[in-house]
Amino acid sequence: MARITSINARIIHNSRGSKTIEVDVISDNQYLGRTSAPSGASVGKYEAVSFPENGPEQSLRILNENSEKFLEFESSDMKSIDETLKSIDKTSDYSKIGGALAYAVTIASMESASKASGKQLFELISEQNEYRFPIPIGNILGGGVHAGPGTPDIQEILISAPSAKTIRDAIETNFAVHSELRNVIEKTDPSFTNGRGDEGGWAPKCDNEKALELCAKACENLGYTLGNEVSLGVDFASSTQWNEEKMYTNMIGQDFRTLQKSKFNLLQILLKNTN
Repeated sequence: MARITSINARIIHNSRGSKTIEVDVISDNQYLGRTSAPSGASVGKYEAVSFPENGPEQSLRILNENSEKFLEFESSDMKSIDETLKSIDKTSDYSKIGGALAYAVTIASMESASKASGKQLFELISEQNEYRFPIPIGNILGGGVHAGPGTPDIQEILISAPSAKTIRDAIETNFAVHSELRNVIEKTDPSFTNGRGDEGGWAPKCDNEKALELCAKACENLGYTLGNEVSLGVDFASSTQWNEEKMYTNMIGQDFRTLQKSKFNLLQILLKNTN
């Protein structure tokens, strides 16, 4: 297998204009793997820290100081690469080097290995012999930290077309629902200004249940049946909703003693609008 002959990184900007890191791994002086690290507006409670205290510049500096430790590893040797990353970091959450750097180094190495082997990346990391295209998921309505006060607490309401015959059909279905949802929102709220969250989902002023009803209505208007041609999904970003000190969810607005009942009521709303 091909061996890593160089590893370099640079600072780039993501779709929000925030700094992140991009890593190049080259094997046998010719097989380039390149990966940029994503970063979200909301962060899970147990997620690795994206960047150290001084930002991606510190991650870049640490990689430059330790790049030789990766040279001559086989680019497909994830065990050695991961162990080296952990030995440099020495924390439980990658707070020294940044989880973004660890991610980018790992994926760039695998991409380099896939090119060297003549296989697609998905073939290299999977033990399956049969493959199918993934179904793309679209963000159609945003709330929470993606959209700000007055919008739903649910951070993302998502659309997918699981029965689509092609990726193009699935993407076009997602776009159609996104477009129709704007019409539905405008009819419900004439004051709607076409505001969007930072990932493109519409951001109306409404509660969680109404948001799901609007999305379901958009699907219905296009002749789609939920659970058949299309499916709705939700991303709660639940760690941003939980108040650790007061022991209640900001989303539900009830204390811990009634949380179980609240979870049941929310489940009913989801089942009603996402099947």
